[in-house]
Amino acid sequence: MLGESHALLVEFPEYRAKLESIMLSDASFKADANRYHALDEEIRQLELRNAPIDDASMHQLKHDRAELKDALYRRLQRA
Repeated sequence: MLGESHALLVEFPEYRAKLESIMLSDASFKADANRYHALDEEIRQLELRNAPIDDASMHQLKHDRAELKDALYRRLQRA
């Protein structure tokens, strides 16, 4: 669905407490989570505004977001 939020709390509601805790205690995780949220926001805005971007560029943004989300998820599971 276009414009859908993929925020970490939306994607992983069962990890809410762990997310809040790790964001306060792990600066590296927090930086990566902020980068993830920035990518998600950029993608949503491009979709909602129907902004001109070629398919390859949009695919790369979504790929980068998915890889970062997977990495963050693995770190959440280990925490």
